[in-house]
Amino acid sequence: MAYTLLPELQQIETIIQQDNKYLSTEVLGHIPYKDQLFPIYALSLGSTAVNTPCITFVGGVHGLERIGTQVVVTFLETLLTRLRWDMSFEDLLQRVRIIFLPLINPVGMVNQTRSNGQGVDLMRNAPVDCLESALYLGGGHRISDKLPWYRGKLGDAMQMEAQLLCDFITKKVLPAPFSLVLDCHSGFGFHNQIWFPYAKTRLEPIKHIGEIYYLRELFFQTYPYQNYKFEPQSQHYLTHGDIWDHLYQQSLQQNNIFLPLTLEMGSWRWIRKNPLQLTQALGLFHPIKPHRVNRVLRGHLILMEFLLHATLSYKKWLSESDSKIMTQRAMELWYYDKQ
Repeated sequence: MAYTLLPELQQIETIIQQDNKYLSTEVLGHIPYKDQLFPIYALSLGSTAVNTPCITFVGGVHGLERIGTQVVVTFLETLLTRLRWDMSFEDLLQRVRIIFLPLINPVGMVNQTRSNGQGVDLMRNAPVDCLESALYLGGGHRISDKLPWYRGKLGDAMQMEAQLLCDFITKKVLPAPFSLVLDCHSGFGFHNQIWFPYAKTRLEPIKHIGEIYYLRELFFQTYPYQNYKFEPQSQHYLTHGDIWDHLYQQSLQQNNIFLPLTLEMGSWRWIRKNPLQLTQALGLFHPIKPHRVNRVLRGHLILMEFLLHATLSYKKWLSESDSKIMTQRAMELWYYDKQ
């Protein structure tokens, strides 16, 4: 089907139609809008064994943030190209599973809105309440779907898009012995940020804070000239209904490690360099100028490659670290002086 208002979905379906023997495709569901049904795709590479570590790349949760979907699809295309010539990458795929959920909110992207077609912000829609004082409005509210950051009505089920995402992660990702997620967003700050749960509290760290801290140390040691900030989301603002808070809590029911990360691309830099882009609907969330789009698309490949190899090699780097020491260092860095 031709989605004239959604070139990102056309690009995803073109990749699927190329019939790559390594790529598996699943339609999680169809989101109705006007006279069309918009599919939500899951694409995967690599092993399907239950004891295989798994990394998942997510994009398009907010419809205005097209660049997140484009970053995820670009990395998928890079890996598929490598499979044509890189024997080492073929070997890697026997020991890891790579999943792409590139466009979670297609109707929001068509409408150029943060929310889905029902006016609900999918990242404020999970059944999680903030334990302290959430950011006013921006932390999620139930006032009206005419305002951004709307959580939905109290007592309603999660929106279809959010439920499909949660069901897939619960069924296909959480059973893995080790799994990482990178959810790609834009629109906050001048710096590229890597955030991790919780979004609901400043006072309580996640159980695997030591593992997160050591992963951060490995990234900074391996790539000392990168420009990411890596810290809890709660250091910036608190929210209700965060999907990754919800799924992390679900993961604790299993004896596995699940580390969900959010990439917040620093879109304010794009505005500073091109203030006129604020006259466009996507101007606060998208680079707009082609050379800046290209710079963003190539700029996060190192991070994504690092996380892929960290997932593959999780047994080695986890065995090297002392969990108690890493937890203590994480608490000193992120929590003790915040309480």
